[in-house]
Amino acid sequence: MWKTAFQSKIANKQCKTVDNSYKLLYSVCRNKWEGAMNIIINNSSMQPIYEQIVDQIKADILKGNLSQGDPLPSVRTLSRDLRISALTVKKAYDALEQEGFVVTVHGKGSFVSGVNQNLMLEEQRKEVEYDLENTIRKAKS
Repeated sequence: MWKTAFQSKIANKQCKTVDNSYKLLYSVCRNKWEGAMNIIINNSSMQPIYEQIVDQIKADILKGNLSQGDPLPSVRTLSRDLRISALTVKKAYDALEQEGFVVTVHGKGSFVSGVNQNLMLEEQRKEVEYDLENTIRKAKS
């Protein structure tokens, strides 16, 4: 599947980097017994990198993979491991905070906020609406 891969395990963190210059996979194990948060960056995508990060973290929150109070990786750690600018990660975290998915405490980090059910339902409706619009466009063409 992947031509070259580098995998390292440091304490509770496992990183897997694909060196074919268009995909990077970053995994953070919150605890040894819990699941992992995966962020996959596609550099050849037309979607900006910060939006890719936002979409994937939101999806993890909505699916229940990340729950209230779970810490997100620090801006510096995530930017280093994904090999992207810290400003890009900061922009993603700011967007998540603006939408109410994340709370940032200066000096402590970013944490998943308590997402209310109405917000979750609205996000799911937006996803369904987006998928329907794409299907209609494809059907017309």
